[in-house]
Amino acid sequence: VRETAGETLKWQDYLPVQETGGEAENPAPDPVGFQALELFSKHIATGVSFSITRQSAITSRFQLSLVCTRGEAGWAAELNYDPRVFRREDVQRFADYYQRLLASAVAKPQAAAGALEILEEAERRRLVNDFNQTSAPYPQDQCIHYLFEEQAARAPGRPALACGDRRLSYGELNAQANQIARYLRQRGVKPNDRVALCVERSAEMIIGLLGILKSGAAYVPLIPDNPKARLGQLLQETQAPVLITQEKFLGQLPEFGGDILCFDRDAAKLAKESTNNPERVNAPRDLVYVIYTSGSTGVPKGVGNRHQNLVNYSHFICQRLHLEDPVNSGGLHFATVSTISADLGNTCVFPSLISGGCLHVITYDVSMDGNLFANYAKKNPIDVLKITPSHLNTLLASPEGKSVLPRKYLVLGGEASTWDMIGRIASQGSCQIINHYGPTETTVGSLTYSVAKDDPNAELSATLPIGRPIANTQVYLLDVGLKPVPIGVPGELFISGAGVASGYLNQPEQTTERFLRNPFVSDSEVRMYRTGDLARYLPDGSVEFLGRIDHQVKIRGFRVELAEIEAVLGRNPALQQTIVTAHADKSGDKKLVAYYVVAQGKKTSAEELRNYLKEQLPDYMVPAVLIPLEALPLTPNGKIDRRALPDPETTPAAKEKVYVAPTNPTEEKLAAIWREVLKVERVGIQDDFFELGGHSLLATQVIVRIRSAFEIQLPLRVIFESPTLVKLSAVISEAQKELGGDEDIDALLEGLEDMSDEEAQRLLAEESKKAGG
Repeated sequence: VRETAGETLKWQDYLPVQETGGEAENPAPDPVGFQALELFSKHIATGVSFSITRQSAITSRFQLSLVCTRGEAGWAAELNYDPRVFRREDVQRFADYYQRLLASAVAKPQAAAGALEILEEAERRRLVNDFNQTSAPYPQDQCIHYLFEEQAARAPGRPALACGDRRLSYGELNAQANQIARYLRQRGVKPNDRVALCVERSAEMIIGLLGILKSGAAYVPLIPDNPKARLGQLLQETQAPVLITQEKFLGQLPEFGGDILCFDRDAAKLAKESTNNPERVNAPRDLVYVIYTSGSTGVPKGVGNRHQNLVNYSHFICQRLHLEDPVNSGGLHFATVSTISADLGNTCVFPSLISGGCLHVITYDVSMDGNLFANYAKKNPIDVLKITPSHLNTLLASPEGKSVLPRKYLVLGGEASTWDMIGRIASQGSCQIINHYGPTETTVGSLTYSVAKDDPNAELSATLPIGRPIANTQVYLLDVGLKPVPIGVPGELFISGAGVASGYLNQPEQTTERFLRNPFVSDSEVRMYRTGDLARYLPDGSVEFLGRIDHQVKIRGFRVELAEIEAVLGRNPALQQTIVTAHADKSGDKKLVAYYVVAQGKKTSAEELRNYLKEQLPDYMVPAVLIPLEALPLTPNGKIDRRALPDPETTPAAKEKVYVAPTNPTEEKLAAIWREVLKVERVGIQDDFFELGGHSLLATQVIVRIRSAFEIQLPLRVIFESPTLVKLSAVISEAQKELGGDEDIDALLEGLEDMSDEEAQRLLAEESKKAGG
């Protein structure tokens, strides 16, 4: 009995008990009572009356307690609370909910507990209707590229696109996109076809994107660095008739049965095409893009968004950033620092191009290096930046980090933001901070929150709220029975309105499961998207994100279904069982951890499994740690017990490797940097940075520390090219030698000033022979 009782405590919801520390430190709880007005009169013949009473002494150490007493006059109920934890108005609201619950129980004594009412009709109306009064006009009859064409016609000479040293005006960008569009149409591309776009972050990325839209098709962004197997899977899924890429990526691409257009290789062909706008063939309900997200079935899900979805969102952003105000009539400078394979960057891409702004496409190397980004921003001031918190945090850690902050608007999205980070940003810049939330299925962003000075929600929410719904969007927080939950109570977040996508490409079952009929409107065709996110309303109507109700996680801004990784591992014949979890280290950074059981009679290693996964999945989905187990722990019901899995911080991830300690000062100094960044206790010279849990954002931090510790400049790519500590140490040593060689030459040149011409020529000849001629 004792063991059973102890087991149940793990599942009990309760507030933590605080130790009392004296009257001064623990003020007496302030009781709030309520009246129940003969709620039990049907059960007690004499009737019941309620009144507010106050206990003469409160000895409970609980933060919240309900006390019911019966006296001669009837029943009395009292809520006692700790004012350091709860506000009086919140406790009063709890009391109101409880009274409504009791009334519902008396009215429907045979009803299941989950069917009882807890909301008054007025509050239900407030949650469902009042919080969702978002109706606003937008160009419903337009497609996004037509809005761009109109902007290009109004101001063809205005700067539209910047990438590195390359600059294009609106007229030039429109003309080059038109040539792509006409080329595609000659190959039979038509509305709702999907054309694949596989290019690096460059001007070509935007030219190709617009060209595909102008042809009538939807663009499907692919990441060139993804494994061939995954690229092939996506190309087959989309049935793309044409693939647009760059010549240097041809060797990385899988076999493709359609046409391949290379920007560089086929430049002469494109130059022959007309630069005039092609005939308009699209309607607002046509597909604008298909973006793939991780899928719980083991197959990526292609989200099909329509022009009307993107137009509503882009129009809202233009209004939210006051782009139509006279002060911004010259257009703002937007920066995109993310891949278009996720829709995060569309907050900057499309609002910039339809408002007359200048879009800065920041290359990968610059976007990952705080100093390089800061230097770019000093020469090319940025007004609007959309970025994930983890990415921004890495940039801010560099010596010039504060210079990456935009002049006007910083839009955060993709991950939860902490109030501590907001404080650091506010101390370094004067830009307005806007938090943004929205799954790909609801078109970029569905809720937004502007941070206020001395924001009152900083005391109420653990993380920065995700805010209120954008224009023409409805948000619902519902319980398991799809009923609205009260303010302050966690519920699953559902989104409806103009941004909801058409569903998943070629996956009707997944579409039916996630896109439900909206029960709060009369139109049976209106759908709401089930996000799987847990959230709650704050008293002012803002929404606070609380986490996931399933095993989906966010890794560096990317959505990852753990089940997809498990499915890929499950196809490996050497494995009997697998499970993947997301583990937060001491700094709060999440990393993927895979536990596996080798099949009887089979052999494999963590390194072999990692290489296997790299051939199937993008790098952000490859677990940082793979841990072999004799068997996976099970609950009494026979399910895998995730709570009982060993801690990856204390479990050796790969016993096959033998630890080899650093052998020289360079290796020792570099090992210390890795230990600090990766939060590991020991680093050997054969250890791989990425196998220890490193990724691109952490690699940026390593490069910054290397520059400071060794006084040398190394590009970010060296960590990817030399990922082991011994190889990276060799690169550092070689760079130091080259730096030293430059100093020797400087000293030699200084000495030449005091020599005769004959002596100088003889000395230079000797040095030339030493250097090999």
